[in-house]
Amino acid sequence: MTLKTTFAALCTVAALAAPAVAETTLRFAHPTPEADIQHQMAEFFAKELAARSGGDLKVQIFPGGQLGSDAQAIDGARSGTIDITIAGLNNYTGLIPEAAAFTLPFMFPTRETAYKVLDGEVGMGVGAKLEDFGLILLGFPENGFRNMTNNAGAIRVPDDVKGLQMRVNNSQALSDMFKALGANPTQLDVNELYTSLETGVVNAQDHPIPVTLSFRFYEVQDYLSLTRHAYSPLGWVMNKAKFESLSAEEQATLKEVAAEAVAFQRNLAIEGEAAMLETLSEHLEINDDVDGQAFQAAVRPAWDGFVAKHGDELINAILAASAE
Repeated sequence: MTLKTTFAALCTVAALAAPAVAETTLRFAHPTPEADIQHQMAEFFAKELAARSGGDLKVQIFPGGQLGSDAQAIDGARSGTIDITIAGLNNYTGLIPEAAAFTLPFMFPTRETAYKVLDGEVGMGVGAKLEDFGLILLGFPENGFRNMTNNAGAIRVPDDVKGLQMRVNNSQALSDMFKALGANPTQLDVNELYTSLETGVVNAQDHPIPVTLSFRFYEVQDYLSLTRHAYSPLGWVMNKAKFESLSAEEQATLKEVAAEAVAFQRNLAIEGEAAMLETLSEHLEINDDVDGQAFQAAVRPAWDGFVAKHGDELINAILAASAE
């Protein structure tokens, strides 16, 4: 055997012995149906992350609460049985109670104001606290502004809410709001809500337009009133240990793609809302004649309750950042 062929043979053996770069598959759980813009965001994220990592970072998506409720998915992301999840920011207030300030009724006058605060020092500062609980914040996608649907009639003034059997999520601020308006709030997981509306356990609910459409709540409700009573941000998180196990280059790529996915999803919400409302109008009586000032005055007890428990430091920081 010549020296040349011997060298070639040794190179072949070395190449075969060298460990291959392992692909990483990230398990991404979210609560909404595949028709929802949250799922479209997840698909965008998965596609772009695979492409920009050369296939080294892949994402397996589990939509529709397949891996459990919001609380279970967050617990899974903390423990590492799930790598990535997304849930309403209200679901993180058990870890960071003051974060409920972002979900107070009529906190944000516009989406743009919410984006400025959440993406800025105030929002990122609160998000950084999640690292103490084993989570890395990837961003704040949106649900949008919450609106009320029910089977009793159009909602124009606060008195129209009295007596409604209103489904609420686990936001104390929203529960306090509906109590102040005279409704009877009942906490239910979103994936139990359709059946509960269908069987009459509750006869009203509040969600942003995309969720009301994708969960098909219009099939079991008669009226949609555009109360826009609270902006509903999402918290998109990743298991901290899993994130830190990635290379510096992979971490940077993942963060970059996540930021683009948030912008993509927000744009879907903005550009698609008119078409979503048009679709809903085929099934629901839609009312946009809402006395916003009367509602803001009526729900003040929700703000007072928050301040009594958590102080007003974060509220003041949000309001200051909103005004900048």
